[in-house]
Amino acid sequence: MDPAKFRCGTLAAQLADEWLIYTRSMKRSDGGADLAQAVRAFATYADEHLPTVGLDPAEARLERHGAELVEAIHGWEQELRDRHGLRSNRPYVKVNSLLTLLEQRVQRGDSVAEALRLRALAPAAYPGYTSEPLDEYSNAERIVLRDAARAAVRALEARLVRGSELLARGVDPRADGDWHEPANLVGAAHSRLLTTGLLKPRLPESAEKWPSEVKALLPAAEDGTLLKRGLRYLIPAVGALLFPAETDLQAFRILLLLGMSDTTPEELHDLHLPDLEFTDGGVRLVQRKDRAERIRADLHADPEEDQAAGAVDFLGDGAWDVPGLLRRLLAVTALTREVFPEAEPWLFLAVERRWSGVLDAGVATFLPSGRRFSDWIGDPPGGTGGPLAVSAPYDVRRLRKTTKTVRAVALGGTVSDLAGDDHHVEVYRNHYAHGTTAHVLAGRAINKAQRWVFERLSERPVLVTSEAEARLEEPEVAADLGLSVEEAKLLRAGELDMGLVNCRNPHSSPHRRDNKVCHVAPAMCMLCRNAVVFTSHLPRLLLLSDHIETMRARLAPPRWQALWGRQAAALAEVFEECAELVPAARREIVELGVRLDLPLGLRTEYDR
Repeated sequence: MDPAKFRCGTLAAQLADEWLIYTRSMKRSDGGADLAQAVRAFATYADEHLPTVGLDPAEARLERHGAELVEAIHGWEQELRDRHGLRSNRPYVKVNSLLTLLEQRVQRGDSVAEALRLRALAPAAYPGYTSEPLDEYSNAERIVLRDAARAAVRALEARLVRGSELLARGVDPRADGDWHEPANLVGAAHSRLLTTGLLKPRLPESAEKWPSEVKALLPAAEDGTLLKRGLRYLIPAVGALLFPAETDLQAFRILLLLGMSDTTPEELHDLHLPDLEFTDGGVRLVQRKDRAERIRADLHADPEEDQAAGAVDFLGDGAWDVPGLLRRLLAVTALTREVFPEAEPWLFLAVERRWSGVLDAGVATFLPSGRRFSDWIGDPPGGTGGPLAVSAPYDVRRLRKTTKTVRAVALGGTVSDLAGDDHHVEVYRNHYAHGTTAHVLAGRAINKAQRWVFERLSERPVLVTSEAEARLEEPEVAADLGLSVEEAKLLRAGELDMGLVNCRNPHSSPHRRDNKVCHVAPAMCMLCRNAVVFTSHLPRLLLLSDHIETMRARLAPPRWQALWGRQAAALAEVFEECAELVPAARREIVELGVRLDLPLGLRTEYDR
């Protein structure tokens, strides 16, 4: 950056100094390119804006002209927003980069005008644009993509087998001059002789006049109509019989992303052959994630059972697991690496026709038009020829989210379990847990928890009438009440009286799991499935009901409802069923002086 190129040269130099200091102190491997772009863009804008506010750009300084520069920053941000639109992040990134440099100068203690200091410590006026997070593909869409990709791999392997057969029969066309034989054209492609300049004088200008064997190599519809004509399409069509193109490798990319939940598209795309190590147990991958500045090695094991039948003519064993797919991918690209030894050892090495009219090998970027993931979905090779029934947007990152979702369904654990080793919990929550399937799983978990609570809330004590109490030890009567004969005898003898009502098994409380005596009796007895109420307990229950009504006057309504509301409702149900016995129970309280003896802990815990 040359500050002298700007009219506000001193201001540009001050900002450029901050850029260098920040880049070196933060050890930015990219040289702080975003910061440099922000400085250049603001200096360019300041050259035009500062004269409109009466300031010569050459006089502008960070330590003197705070108000003018604050106004310039605001105008620059507005101009960026108008130019790039509301859905662009570029205005926020540039302004935030400039404010970062100004804040660094403020924190270091260098002289900065007060107005500019305050602006540096404030955020950008317009926040960055946040797009709607991508959702995963549904399970049905995942299966559609998987099956289409497998069909494309099979079609590629079959095509390369045919190319190998032609290559075995072909001869050098320069020797006998036969450029009309497909096998010779394949041989020329293998020898890297197939170019537009070499074929143009040897074939008629019109593709309709070509020999039928050569025309058959061009892409055609089912009825035989040529879809593409000319040498520019013949050369890649011949090369496709020997070498996979980017579109062919897209199927491997899809299948690998669907099978590797811990690998991002960029990590997979950046793999080289030295990053793969096949062992007796599977394949070990060394993966690099530049954003996280992390290198890790993952082992993908071979299946123990016998594998599916596959391409017997290739080194791959036909398996669709990660090791099997990588073996098949290396097999279909083996001839590419042999013919183009100067090409870098990328895992995804594709052969395409370059602008010069020759075939050349290079890394498959899957970015040019016609080779993108969306193009593959619109017309998958080896399929039906029509677009796949897959929802938009056609983004390869959704494959990774789909794999994460499948893993979540399989594990069914907590967020920390589902995040795995390659994510922090917060990253998983922000980028993966928002998906439809995650929401469905969360809904199921909530429904299950609510159902469990409602089942517990709906459990009420067993009410035993006076007639049934007299015959309680009879097996039929005990069975109708859900009791055993032994429990009935203990109940009749009063050995299971918990102070308010009876309990069929104090050591099997739904409120604890350690098989010890229930610790919440009699506070929760009216909400327990183990409680057994005799009609002789009505005086106690009436006194408890009176106590609860007293608490209604003492406690705030929300607290009373939380502590006593459910028990009040349970008591009301009992009184409704025994309405004719309630007056007698009231008289018994008065005549016999019945008292309600509540434990001290119950009073101190609930009554304050």
